[in-house]
Amino acid sequence: MLKIRLKRLGAKKAPSYRVIVINSTTKREGKPIEELGHYNPKTKEMKLNKESALAWISKGAQPTDTVKYLITNCNDDGTLNYKKSETVKLSKKAQAKKAAEEEAKKAAEEAAKAEAEKAEEAPAEEAAPEA
Repeated sequence: MLKIRLKRLGAKKAPSYRVIVINSTTKREGKPIEELGHYNPKTKEMKLNKESALAWISKGAQPTDTVKYLITNCNDDGTLNYKKSETVKLSKKAQAKKAAEEEAKKAAEEAAKAEAEKAEEAPAEEAAPEA
């Protein structure tokens, strides 16, 4: 089976990748069938032959999740359509913390709403005995 994956290049802590088509049983740095482009995650610079990548996918090559993301966010000229507002996937611990914060915020809003309803009912009850 063919895979479209990233081949790591570059020095330690300075990664750079090539987008390649390779047999799934071949090691990551093995000889590729075809090189489709390159990607630098530090500078968000990318150049990709999108037509060739889509042609390989139509022939049955399976892209990895990262390559699938790069292909879908690639402009027609092969550069990356990068948005700084995109959120990254949070770790399980961070997801749990975010969920707890949202629960606490929701509980505080409900408490404030209940307090406001009590404040509205209290003057109406005080006014009724006087009449």
